[in-house]
Amino acid sequence: MSTSEVPFRTFTYLAAGAFLATLSGCTELRYLTQASAGQADLVDRQVPIDRIVSEGNFSKKTRALLAEIAPIKAFGEENGLTPTHSYRTFVNLERKAVVWVVSACDPLAFHSKTWSFPITGSITYLGWFKEREGKEFGAELRQKGWDVDVRPSPAYSTLGFFDDPVLSTMFVEGDAALGELADTILHESLHATYFVPSQSTLNESVASFVGQRLAVGYLEKTRGPASKEKLAYVDLEGWIDERGNRMKGAYRTLEKLYSGPLSPQEKLAAKNVILADLRAHTRARGDLNNATLVQYQTYGSGQAELDRLFRACEGSWPRFLRSLVAFRPSFAKAGPHEDPAKLLAPLLPLGCAG
Repeated sequence: MSTSEVPFRTFTYLAAGAFLATLSGCTELRYLTQASAGQADLVDRQVPIDRIVSEGNFSKKTRALLAEIAPIKAFGEENGLTPTHSYRTFVNLERKAVVWVVSACDPLAFHSKTWSFPITGSITYLGWFKEREGKEFGAELRQKGWDVDVRPSPAYSTLGFFDDPVLSTMFVEGDAALGELADTILHESLHATYFVPSQSTLNESVASFVGQRLAVGYLEKTRGPASKEKLAYVDLEGWIDERGNRMKGAYRTLEKLYSGPLSPQEKLAAKNVILADLRAHTRARGDLNNATLVQYQTYGSGQAELDRLFRACEGSWPRFLRSLVAFRPSFAKAGPHEDPAKLLAPLLPLGCAG
């Protein structure tokens, strides 16, 4: 697998924002225009899942996975996720990704470039429905001196403002396919359940925490604790976690380097050595830079703190989610894109608020 394939399953954006406000920034208008067009294309191409399952016009594997969507959604709703009309239709994209996610970061500090939109507030990434446009935008940011990452994403959420379809890009090969699909659907459903404006790291980290654990629960309930589907999913997630830990280790090393006394030129030279070593150990095919590494913080921070809250809520997902809702005013007052561990730490002594 390449670094662009995992572990990021989701890109969250809100095309509805195009209809809710007039934006003056050229980048924002350009982005929302293509996002609205991409969303409209998906709407035009979607087919009801019930029809696909009953008529048999797609492969047996596709039909079997699509038949799991309703039970996965029901399982999520049983555990506190908000019911939506999403994932009742299917779009066969015939390409490797639904969007190409572009993020940018300062070359000598983990300060992400941000963009601002109605409802979502500040976000640290933009997704482009056409690969060419995403790469062109990334090239423009590089010319301005940013570290840039452009990666394909198999899924996204409109936060419940549209009825999101299941996409062919959500399917992986092998026995892990069902677990990965459940993870994706539950992750995206969390975005429609819980969202804090201008807190991308918290939003994605909560979605990763909930999606992964509920996916395991779904597999144990429907296939059994020792099923091949569960074991394959857990093995894949273990590989993803191991890779992610290496990326986070490099992040911490570079963070110390950037705050140290060396000159900018010396820091850049040391950075290149660290990233070359990381690339060799992870066998990454694409470029690695600050914009790549900062995403591992965005999607996997605060997991220990979230686990403490979940255990304080006695393993009850509805109580856990109600606690996060109760904490939301505090999160909203914090600076944009704060580390979830720092956001949660002062609240954990209060125990489960659900």
